Order: sequence, then C-alpha cells, then structure tokens
Amino acid sequence: MKTNLRAVYARTYVRVKSQFREPEWLISDALIPVMVVFAAATLYRVSGSQQIAGFAVVGGVMMAFWDNVLWLMASQLYWEKESGNLDLFIIAPVSKMSILLGMSLGSIINTSIRAALIFLIATFVLKVEINLADPLALLLLFVLTLTALYGLGMLMSSLYLLYGRSVLNLNDVLTEPVYLLSGLYFPTIGKHSPFPAIIQFLASLIPLTFGIDGLRRTIILGESLGSLVSHFAVLAVLTAVLIPMAWKTLQYMENLGRRQGRLSLRWM
Repeated sequence: MKTNLRAVYARTYVRVKSQFREPEWLISDALIPVMVVFAAATLYRVSGSQQIAGFAVVGGVMMAFWDNVLWLMASQLYWEKESGNLDLFIIAPVSKMSILLGMSLGSIINTSIRAALIFLIATFVLKVEINLADPLALLLLFVLTLTALYGLGMLMSSLYLLYGRSVLNLNDVLTEPVYLLSGLYFPTIGKHSPFPAIIQFLASLIPLTFGIDGLRRTIILGESLGSLVSHFAVLAVLTAVLIPMAWKTLQYMENLGRRQGRLSLRWM
C-alpha cells in the first residue's frame, strides 16, 4: 500500500512540476480554448441570448479537461511505449492503477489551473452573469465529473496500446464529435436539446455531457443540489462502471505484455 501511494505521488509530482517549469505553456494552453469560447459566446450574445453565452463559457472550461483526457491520459501509455518506459512500468512492483491514478491527479491539477484561467478571462471580458447558489452542488458535480471522465481516460489508455501509431488518428476522430455531443457549444440533453432522444441517450454515455449540463445549471442558472439528483446518479453510475473496467483492461494488457511481449516496440 505504501509503495503504491509513493507511485501515485511520484507520477503526480512529475506532471505538476513539469507544468511550472514551462509557465508559458500554461498561457498558450489557455488561449486556444478562450478563442473558441469567445467565438461561440459572441455569436450567442449577438443573437440576444446572454444566458447561452454563459453556457458557452462553461463548455469552454470543460473543453480543457476533455483535451487533457485524450492527449495526456488516453494516449499516455502509448507515449510511454514510444519513449521506452512502458516495459519499466510493467515490471515495476506496484499496481499499474496507481501509476495511472498519479497521472490522472497530476493532469487534474494542471488542467484545473488552465480551466480557472479560461473561466476568469472569459467571464471578465464577456461579462457573463454568474448565479451560483449552491457551492456544495458545484463541488460535488465537478469531482464526480472528473472522476468519471478520468476513469474513461484510464480505460482508453489501455485500449490505445492495441492500436499503435493510429492512436493519433483516433484522438483526431474523437475530438470534435465529443465536443458536439457532450454539449460544449450548446445544451445537448434536456428540453433545450436540438437532438432526438436516441442521440441524447448516446451523448449521456459520455461523462462530460451530464457534467457540463450540471455545472451550467449550478453556475449560470443557480440551481441547487435537490434539482440535480439525476446528474449525480448518472455520473456515479458511470464512475462505478468505468473505473472497474479500466482496472480489468489494464490487468489484461499487463498480462499480455508479460506473457507475449506484444507491447514492446520491437514487435510492432
């Protein structure tokens, strides 16, 4: 247990420390989502919908987390294989989930800083009205959303090892469809959704969808804990499903690597 906790700390420390060694990266990573937010929010404001402009700001903030899950979580084991570290991870006497957990915590800390910058800049410049009435609901929703989202990232990180160099194409394919379906630009579930029920159901399987909708309801609409029970329930179920699946998949990939050596670069 102590060794696993040290592994979690080590992987978290590396990610957080590397972020502050290149502080200009923090600024550049925040500017691109801000531009997307400004474009969408300005369009909504011109059309006379100040509230939807606030929705776009929240969506832009969460965009940073989805990009992080794709490029620094799901594809992480592939990058480790490319750099020659994957074999060391496999033979290390610690749980591989502790390694992924450390990566997740480091990514959450770094991305939360960028997300805060995006939110502050967008809110200040666009003058979005904030109606936060229940900080506890906001905190619980945020934690549950990130837990489910990074559980999905852990699951994808193992699956990505099977696809080798095509992992970059997978990331490109998944980026924009998830932006659209999860509601980064506009609400995609509920009465304001332009999608039919079947598309809304499929979109709800992405943890980001209910997370963004719940955060918008707490931050922009001022709703409280009692009106967001369905959001908490869906996110809790997704967390309970994704994390055990990630553990099982990682265990399978680890055994495959130990028995057959198929995860090593020389077999590609």
